[in-house]
Order: sequence, then C-alpha cells, then structure tokens
Amino acid sequence: MNILKSFLFRAAAVRVALGQFCEHQWEGKFADHEVDGVPYLRARQDLAPPPLEIRPLIVNGPSSNRIDLIFFGDGYTEEEKDKFFDDALFLATNLTDGQTFVDILPVINFWAGFSPSVDSGIGTGGQPLDTVYGLYRVGTELRGVYYDKPQVARAACQSTDACDYPILLGNDPFYGGLGGTFTVVTASPNNGPAVLRHELGHSIIGVGEEYDGGTVYRGVNSARSPDSVPWTQWYTNPSTEPKIQRTNMPIQAYPWTLLNTSRSWSQTFTSAGTYDTHLLQFSVSGMTASSDLRVEIDGKDVGWEVNPAVGVDRFIYNMKIDEALAPGEHELTFTLLNEEIEGSAQLCNLEVLEYGNEAEFDSEPRYCGLYPTFSATNRTTYRPTNNLCLMRDMYSPDFCNACIEGLWLSLLGPLSLIENVTQAAQLTGLTKVTVNLLPLAEFRQVPNGHDEAYAILWYGADEDVVLEEWTNSTSALIGPDVTEFGVEVKFWTEQVRVDSNGVLVQKERFKVEQPGQ
Repeated sequence: MNILKSFLFRAAAVRVALGQFCEHQWEGKFADHEVDGVPYLRARQDLAPPPLEIRPLIVNGPSSNRIDLIFFGDGYTEEEKDKFFDDALFLATNLTDGQTFVDILPVINFWAGFSPSVDSGIGTGGQPLDTVYGLYRVGTELRGVYYDKPQVARAACQSTDACDYPILLGNDPFYGGLGGTFTVVTASPNNGPAVLRHELGHSIIGVGEEYDGGTVYRGVNSARSPDSVPWTQWYTNPSTEPKIQRTNMPIQAYPWTLLNTSRSWSQTFTSAGTYDTHLLQFSVSGMTASSDLRVEIDGKDVGWEVNPAVGVDRFIYNMKIDEALAPGEHELTFTLLNEEIEGSAQLCNLEVLEYGNEAEFDSEPRYCGLYPTFSATNRTTYRPTNNLCLMRDMYSPDFCNACIEGLWLSLLGPLSLIENVTQAAQLTGLTKVTVNLLPLAEFRQVPNGHDEAYAILWYGADEDVVLEEWTNSTSALIGPDVTEFGVEVKFWTEQVRVDSNGVLVQKERFKVEQPGQ
C-alpha cells in the first residue's frame, strides 16, 4: 500500500463537509489577535517552551532591526533532526532564491528551531499524533493542516528573539498548510514552497484569497465594488478604468472524492454561450500516469496529462480551451482508468471559467485592472490581475503589484530605516556624524531588478534648516557650537506608490556627544 493510500484509509472514517470553505482556512494577521491588549504572540503565559535547538538559515542582520521568520518542526523525531533542518533550509532558499521574497530579503532573517516529537509525521482524521505542536489534517483532503497546541507554539515563539512570524513545519510529504497566527506548511517537495509563499501572504500582508471558491476576500488585493479599489495607483491603463474584465464561473466545486473505475464522477453545468474561450481548472492526487485518468467535457477528452514531478501528491491543473462553450447544459466527467490506484486517486476541486473576447478580457499576465473573483457562495469581488499573483495561482512565484507593495509596508513598518548613527570628534573641533541604513537601494549586497533610492537630509541646531551641503550623503560635519542635529531618511522603491502612513520616511534628532561621554 503506497503512502498516500495508507493516509487516505486512515482518514476515510472522518469526513467533514469542508467544500463550502476556502482552500486553506486562515485567521488573519496575528497582530489583530490580542490578549488583554497585548498581541497574541507576545502575551505571556505560564507554560514552559519545548526544548529548542535553533540554527540560522539565512541571516541578514540583527533581530532587533529585522523581521524574523522561524520554522518550528512538528512530527520530526530525534533521529529526523537533520531532515528537519534540511527541509527548513530548502523552503527558505526556495522562497528567496531569485523569486517572491528576494526584493525584501535584506530586511528578513530565516531561522529553524528543532524540538523532537515522539511520533513521526502529522495526524489525520482530525486526530493529532504525539508531536510537539499537534499538527493534523481534518479528513482525506490535501489542503488545510491545523494545530492542536497553539499554546506550545506561542511559548516556543516567546522563548527566542528570532520569532516575528512562526512557521510550523509538518513532517509530511503532501500538500497542505494554513495562514494566520501560525503559518503552517508541510515538507512536500513540490507543493511546500508554493503553499508557504501563499500562506505567508496571508500572515504578513494580511490579505485574503484571490482564487475562486473561497470565503475571505479582503485587504490590498480585494475590492468589493469598482467604486472602492485599493490598487488604483497600479492600473495599467487608468484612462479606461474601472473596466470589469468579462468572465464567468458556471461551475465550481470541492468534491474531495475518491475515484473508482466502476463509475465516473460527473456534474452538469449551464453556459450562456456568450463567451469566447473557457478554462478548466481541477486538482487531483494519487495519479502517476496520464493513462490513469480521462477528463471530458461533453464526452470530448480535454487532453489532460499528469505532471510527473509531483508523484502521488496533489497538483492543480489549468487547461485553457480556445473555443466557446455552446449555450445550454454541459457535462464535466472524470473517469478513473487504473484499478490499481483505487482508494488513493482523488478528485479534489474543480471549476470552469469563461472569458470574453480580447476586447472584453485582457489576459496579459501583468495587466492590472479589475478581474472578478467568485466566492464559495458566488459573491463577486475584484482582484488586480488575472493569474499573476500567487494569492490566486498557487504555483506562481510572484505577488501582484498591490501585494508586493503591501509586503513592503508590512515588513518595514516595525523596522528602523536608520540602523545606527555614529559620531567621531575631529581635530578641527567639528563632529563627523555617519548614518548607517538598512541595506536597501545602493547599499544592497546583491542588487535587485527594481529601481530604489535613499534620500538623506541633515539638519543642524534648527530642526527646520537643512544642511544642504550634506544632502544625500551618509555623513555630515557638525559645527563645534551645535549641541544637537537631525537626519531624515526617505526610502523610495518603484514597488511602492502609496505610503499613507509614512512607513518609508524616518526623521530623528540626536545630541552631539561631548568628549569623554
């Protein structure tokens, strides 16, 4: 019996109707949760943390002025300690090696904290194993992974200075995760990085989904109406907006059903027949060959082929069909052809989307406008791009512009652009003051592909008078009779167009150090 079939048999006894929920349940940004006015992760509790062996993975500066993401391992026994650190490093490297979080990499650190579990793996059927944080799946679904011991995870986070965003890493090879107070991810080699990117979008930026069939649509990537859009600064063609891209979703479902060869799974849906093209999206698990499954619309094979890289893990397929659906009723059919994988072959979710013609629907990946998103109850909200953003397409490595802007503002908000200011007395009686900044813009060790710059202004005794000769210099000379000075730093990046709270500006005053101080 293969590992997936074993998992499904163990979990089959517990079936929960989760089809009405989104892909992964999540709780919103953890800072929104408070205990007696204190953010949840910082609220003290009388519980000893688990023993932790913490190792650095990617460190770009002191925790006092960086955002620390730390992996806490769950379901890794003492004998699997090396596996945990390898899994954590794989995920951290995948997120930052030229994609997704590479632009903000100088302001974040990644760590890994190991605590041995008694049992190896994570629970299924709603029952945690004997593990540190009690990760488990609800049923047979390869999606949400939940935690049973949030108080232990909070104690672990509080026991180290390197924990701004805790990530619970489950020792499990299959798709699954969760965003919110504790980001949850598994060690799936193909899906782990994709799920982690997505869930960190929830946890750090505080945004909801962009894919169809969810329940949480909010934040900088979501608009309830064309009259209230938070990303108007990113419109590709402002003169034509708001223009709703013409699309429709005639069917969307989460069957989570085990397939068998004796009977096909099918469902009918109705099309108005007024669209030019359509897309079939579905996800399956347990398939290892294209000959395992036939997928048809109205009896016509759509030509599905398996992604051989994922093995028996779940994978989401997108099949664009460049022809219109005729008006009336249609039938979508999934037929299992391989008896040997009965009991492990599963149809997870599906949907059909219809699109207008080129004048009605812009499919250019980076076009930013108003794209309808359809919730689990078919309520319509709007998102910035078609399929660019990883908050919609799990396998995209990119955030849309609205989300990357939100990421910058969320991460820089708690930090200081000014790392420190040093002073050195000169023989002339002057004082040389030098400002050290977060390693962005011209101070990046590895340049990124976006325009960035720092603007620096120096002030003398009068806090409103600029010392013009030192503008945009990291050092200035302060006269002998001046007792205090000021510096103002502005960080500019083309990835942020609206900074309503002034996150990218910092202005400080300092006293001039006297000899002997």
